[in-house]
Amino acid sequence: MTAPAWQADPYTDALRTERGPLFLRRPDGWLLPLDVERWCAKPDEADQTVLDRCRGAVLDIGCGPGRLVAALAVRGRPALGIDVSPEAVARTTRIGGSALRRSVFDPLPREGAWDTALLIDGNIGIGGDPVALLGRAAELLARRGALIVESAPVEVDERAEVRVFAGPGAEGALFPWARVGAGALRRYAGAVGWEVVESWESAGRCFVRLGRGSPPPVPFP
Repeated sequence: MTAPAWQADPYTDALRTERGPLFLRRPDGWLLPLDVERWCAKPDEADQTVLDRCRGAVLDIGCGPGRLVAALAVRGRPALGIDVSPEAVARTTRIGGSALRRSVFDPLPREGAWDTALLIDGNIGIGGDPVALLGRAAELLARRGALIVESAPVEVDERAEVRVFAGPGAEGALFPWARVGAGALRRYAGAVGWEVVESWESAGRCFVRLGRGSPPPVPFP
């Protein structure tokens, strides 16, 4: 067995150098590029549309190298990132964010009291089961909290066993992952009691804001 998912040297090395190439690789050889350079940069135009919609205390699920958590801290917004990668957590704290090395399915601080949760950069794929992940997010958020999810930019609904892959001889262990487009995300969200409050696109990326029981409008600056 190779190193656990997201803790393998290819991912750690990519975060340390802040560059790829890095991919998710299926056993059949199909590759999904991972945008390490963007993850390690300052929030871009599309990220800003997410940050503008955050309210209250924010939980970034799968925070990676921490650009959103750090940006929220600069805005004075209480925020916590969680990630299973030690390097991701370390980098998040280095750039001014708060983060814990946890899975979303582990016990977490403030369960049932977060105002906003984020599943950005494909993190709706965590665990390979979007329904289970959306259900877990509902447990973490306050009753009138909002979940902001980035969907795939194409209509897709798939599950696969994948590895973090940087080239021959540089890959991690197999783990389950999912890719979900906007249509599938709406179906899965509805199955566990979420309603689509808002959807938008920015810089070729697609997002939805989910709520339960008609959450209030976002107070834009």
